[in-house]
Formats: sequence, C-alpha cells, structure tokens
Amino acid sequence: MPRIVQPAARRSSKRTNASLWTIQALLALVFLFAGGMKLVVPIEMLKGPVALPGAFMRFIGVCETLGALGLILPGVFRIRTALTPLAASGLVIIMIGATTVTLIGGLVAPALVPVIVGTLASLVAYGRWRVAPLAVRPARSAATIEASQTVAPRRAA
Repeated sequence: MPRIVQPAARRSSKRTNASLWTIQALLALVFLFAGGMKLVVPIEMLKGPVALPGAFMRFIGVCETLGALGLILPGVFRIRTALTPLAASGLVIIMIGATTVTLIGGLVAPALVPVIVGTLASLVAYGRWRVAPLAVRPARSAATIEASQTVAPRRAA
C-alpha cells in the first residue's frame, strides 16, 4: 500500500491544531475545577494571603467557569469560534491578577503556577487567533433552508 506523503505545512498545521486542543482541554479542566471550587466552597474557606471580598471571589469563579466553557464549546460545535481566543484572553487577565495577588501576599514560588497557566492561556489566545483559527460551520444556503422547511403534500387516501 503506497504511503501518502503530506506537505510539511499540512503536517505542521495538524500538529499545531492538536497541540492547541490539548492545551485547551487541560486549561478547561483547570479552570472548571478552580472556578467550580470558588462557587461551591464556603466564602470563609476562600481566604488567601490577601483578603479579597467574597463576592469578588464568586465573580472570579463565574469568570473562570465561563472561560473554561469558552475554550472548548465554540470549537466543538463550530459556532462563534472567535469566542475561543477571547475566552483565553480573559483567562490571561485573571491569571495576571492571580499572580499579582500571590506576589503581594509575599509568596514568590506559588506565583509561578498562575504565571505558567497564564502563559498557556496566552498561547491558546494567539494560536486560535492567528496561527490555527478554529473552522466555522459552513452556513446553510437559502435553498437548503427552504427545502428543510417545506413539507411534502399528503396524498388523499
């Protein structure tokens, strides 16, 4: 059976797309967990090195959860795929804040976690915006829409 050789650009594009999907899935799991915990856990347990209002922590939890969904759902359903880099950009902003708050609290080593997560989110934002944008579902033509809406006449019995 002859082996089909793909052009290097196509192999690279597939590899890039697969890498971005892997990073997106991992980030989605991280942010679903982190955001879900901020929404479920009592506010008293959310205290960190810097005191932040409980309502603000809940807001961050909602943003992280929605950001996680925004990393995955547009690409899966191929609807509004431009939302994926926007969701990743929003998560980068949250990670900048998390890094800042961690550093203000005097914790240098733990600040590396949000730095790394934010870097991965920025990689997804740039990758899905410029390098390997997600494909959009092809629009249905007017003829296709009309054909799906017309009902065949019933035959008299």
